Amino acid sequence: MTASVDPLVVGRVIGDVVDMFVPSVNMSVSYGSKHVANGCQLKPSMTIDPPKITISGHNSKDLYTLVMTDPDAPSPSEPSMREWVHWIVVDIPGGTNPNQGKEILHYVGPRPPVGIHRYVLVLFQQKGPLGLVDQPTSRANFSTRAFAEHLDLGLPVATVYFNAQKEPASRRR
Repeated sequence: MTASVDPLVVGRVIGDVVDMFVPSVNMSVSYGSKHVANGCQLKPSMTIDPPKITISGHNSKDLYTLVMTDPDAPSPSEPSMREWVHWIVVDIPGGTNPNQGKEILHYVGPRPPVGIHRYVLVLFQQKGPLGLVDQPTSRANFSTRAFAEHLDLGLPVATVYFNAQKEPASRRR
């Protein structure tokens, strides 16, 4: 059973990042012991290392591309850098995780400067091995849609997002 897209519509992930799609693959995402559910709140300090991701629901011969972006950079009220890309991994074998794929852009954890930011993990099913994929020239103003179109990935097969905001600086005494 795959997830509903309703939280993605309410959270404006569908619209701001991806177009309407029907989830067809299960993608489980967790940071440490915290499972990521759509719209949940995570502290940036919990997301320093890449999340544990498991892809299931399809043939192990299938290959996937994972993209993680922040559509609210640098500020949710003025997202002039929409989308800021945090991570890209291609050629991930089905039934495994991104560690088994080819990292195009290394993971950078969330560091929201102001406001509550959405961090969106989008999974695409590939039509075959992608081979050489160019790294984006900049992390700012990335477009998940344009990236997917350029690589002929089609619509997403799974997406999950979480919210994070800047943590208060710890006071030293």
